[in-house]
Amino acid sequence: MKTKIAIACQGGGSHAAFTAGVLQALFEDSVQDHFEIVSISGTSGGALCAALIWYALKRGDNPVQQRLMDFWADNTAQTYPERLFNDLAIKNVELVSRGLLPQWNISPASPALKQWNAIATIGLRSRFTNFPELLEAHIDFAEIASWGPRPEPPVLLLGASNILTGKLWKFNSAVEPIKVEHILASCAIPNLFAAVEIGDDAYWDGIFSDNPPIVSLIEPRMVGVANIPEEIWVIKLNPTRRDAIPLESDDILDRRNELEGNVSLFQSLRYVENINDLIVRGAFKEEFLQELEVQAPVRIPKAFNELEDKPYHIPLIEMSPALQKSLNYESKLDRSPARIAQLMNDGHYQGRRFLAARRQERN
Repeated sequence: MKTKIAIACQGGGSHAAFTAGVLQALFEDSVQDHFEIVSISGTSGGALCAALIWYALKRGDNPVQQRLMDFWADNTAQTYPERLFNDLAIKNVELVSRGLLPQWNISPASPALKQWNAIATIGLRSRFTNFPELLEAHIDFAEIASWGPRPEPPVLLLGASNILTGKLWKFNSAVEPIKVEHILASCAIPNLFAAVEIGDDAYWDGIFSDNPPIVSLIEPRMVGVANIPEEIWVIKLNPTRRDAIPLESDDILDRRNELEGNVSLFQSLRYVENINDLIVRGAFKEEFLQELEVQAPVRIPKAFNELEDKPYHIPLIEMSPALQKSLNYESKLDRSPARIAQLMNDGHYQGRRFLAARRQERN
């Protein structure tokens, strides 16, 4: 019997190209033939990757990863004007972060800003500048709408933040068809993108809720009793440690962004660890666990585990240390071919490395 797994994709802007590389490696190895993928979750850039892979699996695409690769090729600066626009934008953000240029706080919903963006992006591909158009070029949301809710595995969960109610939100393919607005909401970074309005509510980036959704992956009411995973594989973008205290303004901004990106992940892992402890120590009646089809604890990382002899963990797939040190807040906005290729190549390497280690564990 295949081990049931969930794949959770952390957000981090363009750094999610690393996630694309990891997923490419997993599906090149036909991971779905060796493990049962019961759910996929993601936030922000991770939501993009999660949605593309989920859609490909639902459609039966072969190879599964091709749609994801096509998206990132389309999302990368291709022409000279696009590369020039990208490089100038990144340099401007860097200078502002260092205090060398003034920061103009203009609402992303401002008509003046929209007019300026329209002028500044003349000559660029519309898919490079129009995010909804880019998404709709690679995902047929009308087709998804015709499916209706899809409670059968894999279930897709996208993290977002309801800025009117203050609630942490998950868009859930098991209860409603996934829309382009759901992905846009998960990616709506304040000050860069206007809030995404859906019905009477409005949403910002999921970094303020779950980055990525973890706890919901083990909740029967969210994914269904039959879709509770035995393992959760987390593709993690934000580094945990720093070698030195950040002192410069741009380094402080960078580290603050990393901590914000990790806080909900660590809280979720701690919650899962506590549930595991209760199960291991017999806090639940056997008939209750059987009713939920819980036969073993969800595996959590030893890094969050004080008792090192516990036989379970949530594997974290992370960037190489050298790559982590080369990145900063500005690189999360960088769509240059060199940066995207660097991230994808490291992701591919780490994905293959993870699978090799996972096979060794099973043997």
